[in-house]
Order: sequence, then C-alpha cells, then structure tokens
Amino acid sequence: MIATRKPLKAISEKSKKCAVRTCRAPFVPSRPFQTWCSPDCAVVIARAKQDKQRKALAQVERREIRVRKQQIKGRGEYLKEAQQAFNAYIRERDRLLPCISCGRHHQGKYDAGHYRTVGSNPALRFEPMNCHKQCVPCNQHKSGDIVNYRINLVAKIGADAVAWLEGPHEPKKYTIEDLQQIKTEYRQKLRELQRAER
Repeated sequence: MIATRKPLKAISEKSKKCAVRTCRAPFVPSRPFQTWCSPDCAVVIARAKQDKQRKALAQVERREIRVRKQQIKGRGEYLKEAQQAFNAYIRERDRLLPCISCGRHHQGKYDAGHYRTVGSNPALRFEPMNCHKQCVPCNQHKSGDIVNYRINLVAKIGADAVAWLEGPHEPKKYTIEDLQQIKTEYRQKLRELQRAER
C-alpha cells in the first residue's frame, strides 16, 4: 500500500504578529479577524478596547456637561469670563512695566487696574487705554491711587487720550454674544503676545 500524505495547510493561512505591543509573537490565526496569539493576549486587547470605549464615553459626557453648563450660565458669568480674559491680556501686555500708579517693580501680585472704574464708567470696561498693570496695594488699598495714576497715564498715552477717557461715553449693554466674542478676542491677543515673547 502506498502511504498517502496529509494535505499541506492552505497557503492562505499566513502567519501574523500578535497585536499586543509587548508580545508581537508570530502566530497562525484560527479566524480571519484574529489579532492575538493566545488567550492572555486576547484579554489584553479586550481590556484596551474597553479602556478606549470608557475614555470616549467620558469625553462625550464632559462635552455634554459643558453644553449644559453653557445653557444654564447667566450673563454675569459670561461677563466675569470676558473680564478675566481682558485682565490677563493687560497684565501680559504690561508685563515688563512698573505699576502705573507708584512706578515700582516688586514681587507681589499685580492687577489690571482701570483708570475710569468699571462702576463709574462701564462703557470703558474693555478699553485697553483705560486699563494698565497696577500693584495690589495701589489698586485695592489706595483705591487706585488715582492722582499718580493720571500723571503716569498722561506720560504713557498722552493728554488727548486721557481727555477722551475722561469725556462722556455712550453706555454699553453687552449681550452674551458680545461677551463671548470679547473673551475669544482677548484670549487670542494674549496667545499672540506670549508667542511673540518666546
């Protein structure tokens, strides 16, 4: 009797490398979609997929929370965010300058101090000529030290610009869209200043 040979495995059964980065062992898959060489590696891949799905779900949830917060946010919060963006820009713009009122450089905290206060003239709240770097003692403890502020402001921007600041201004009622635009604008200006300084 002539011995019959077993048929060779089909050529289509090519070996693959295990998809697990720490393994990468060669194997012949038993199914077309198989990417793992062993049950242990299959568990590693399944856990990685679960982690990816959890992260994607958490990202969707965070996005939904942001949208819901935007929907319930009042105009006051938009105003606060726009003011913070504007103030951050002013502090960066005047980063190398001394306090507008006392002329000192010191290690303490600095504010973005308004010449015409927001309370007395809200129309100039977001006017860059009306706001300058000011140390906390001058801004908060000396009510802006307005006499010295004015003297130094005239030297900085000129008497005509100061006269314009001191003149009458149309009252402004900022809409939520206005405040969002102001926040975006001053964040962009801040980034441009920071890029220019590098």
